Amino acid sequence: MKLIAAVDNNWAIGYKDKLLVHIPEDMKQFREKTMGKVVVLGRKTLSGFPNGLPLAGRTNIILSTREDFRAKDAIIAHSEEELFDILKDYDSDDVFVIGGGKVYKMLEPYADTAYITKIDYKYQADTYFPDLDSKDNWEVVEKSEEKTCFSMEYYFMTYVNKSPKTI
Repeated sequence: MKLIAAVDNNWAIGYKDKLLVHIPEDMKQFREKTMGKVVVLGRKTLSGFPNGLPLAGRTNIILSTREDFRAKDAIIAHSEEELFDILKDYDSDDVFVIGGGKVYKMLEPYADTAYITKIDYKYQADTYFPDLDSKDNWEVVEKSEEKTCFSMEYYFMTYVNKSPKTI
C-alpha cells in the first residue's frame, strides 16, 4: 500500500476541507501514479472532488462510518475491518491512500511507501498527514531537486517504511 500527499513544513494537508495549494506538477504526478490503480479515501475527501464524484480511471474505495452513504462508481467500506476485507482482493502495490487526515493516520502503519510533495511553507491548516520524519520506521530514499511553482518551493520525496504492518 502506498500513501500519496502534498504536505507543508508542519505536515499539514488541508484547511476547511480543501487542499492547501494546487501545484500543477504535483497534480500531474498524482494522476500518473494513481491512474488505473485503487484509491482509498474518506467521505469528506470525496466531497472536495469536482462535483463530489469518484476519480475516473481508478477503483475508488470510500471509507465512511455513515451506513446510508452511497457514491456512484465507488466501493464503500464502513469500518477498518470492512476496508481490510475489501483490500485483500487487490495487489497492495496498486493501492494508494489519498486522504484525508483520519484515513492517512489509520493506514500509515500498513503502507510500505509514501510519495510526498514537501512544500517549503507553513500554511494555516486543520488537517494533517502523519509526520514521517519523526517516525523511526520511515526513511527518505529519494528527494528531487528543488522545484518552484510561482514563488513556492517544493520537493518530490519518496519515503519507505522499514516495518509495515500486514493487513
